[in-house]
Amino acid sequence: MRRGVRSRAGRHGLLFGVVAVLLVTVTAGSLAIVHYASLGTAPAGMGPAGGTSPAGPGAHRADTAALRNSTRPATPRYGISSASPRARRAASAGFALNAADVTAPAFFRTLPPGAKLPSGAQCARWVRARPTPRENKGANRPFNRTTGQHIGGSFFPAGDTPQADRLLAPRINGDFTGTTSEILRWAACKWGISQNIVFAQAAVESWWNQTTLGDWGTDASACPPGHGLGANGKPGLCPQSYGILQNRYPFERASWPGIAKSTAMNADTAYAIWRSCYDGYETWLDSVPHGSPYRAGDVWGCVGRWFAGSWHTTPAQQYITRVRQYLRERIWTQPDFQQP
Repeated sequence: MRRGVRSRAGRHGLLFGVVAVLLVTVTAGSLAIVHYASLGTAPAGMGPAGGTSPAGPGAHRADTAALRNSTRPATPRYGISSASPRARRAASAGFALNAADVTAPAFFRTLPPGAKLPSGAQCARWVRARPTPRENKGANRPFNRTTGQHIGGSFFPAGDTPQADRLLAPRINGDFTGTTSEILRWAACKWGISQNIVFAQAAVESWWNQTTLGDWGTDASACPPGHGLGANGKPGLCPQSYGILQNRYPFERASWPGIAKSTAMNADTAYAIWRSCYDGYETWLDSVPHGSPYRAGDVWGCVGRWFAGSWHTTPAQQYITRVRQYLRERIWTQPDFQQP
């Protein structure tokens, strides 16, 4: 005789247990989503007009080929949706729900300074629970399939407070693979920054192309191994900046070669630096030219610092304006941005 629940009472008891488990799971998942979303801040409005960047400590210059204007505005979308279609199908069929499906945020927002950040593994589960499987930058595929390396506890410059190396540097590892948009969402989740700011900034820096080289210079000491003067096709020059966020080798030597070989490592390192600035650890910004006193919690000040190596100076403001423009236009959704 086949084993199982044969009586009506037994079946009712089993059904009640399954329903109770589902209700607890869905409720817990909803609370997790609300908690993550409630900590966020939506992108702000426009700033002053754009221009060029000086060299400076930690300065990152945008590749000019990526600075294309678009006149097709679109409204940014924010907010959290309900459980994924896969989770709803599982619930309606009476199957056990995948917790990642229920709790995965549909949108990663900016978390405040000092917030407890989710781990890279947690962010990987959330991103994969809501995948974007279609690749829109085909040239990135080999770099998207490559993971990075651990940085350890000595990465940030001496001008940062000790908390940067103690709390942030050990988290950098580039340990994720996926499509380009999934990798950018993973970095946004891991470092607590709005994913749309990440999308827009990566468009300004490289048009989302991990193969981008920039900041060509004549200083041989600033050339990474294997990229000496003339090695990349420009006699007497070598590129100092690499990848989707144009990470600059002279200031990020410990992250080499990952920032060139791995899209995830490039984005992971870039937004670890953003988080150090945002959490208030980059106190050296008050010792270089600055337009206002440096402070923690300034999302856009830290975006501008990535480009200019300075705090709310004219070049920083110009860069902020360009990122905000692409954010407002949702440039990554436009037809001419797609290169599958």
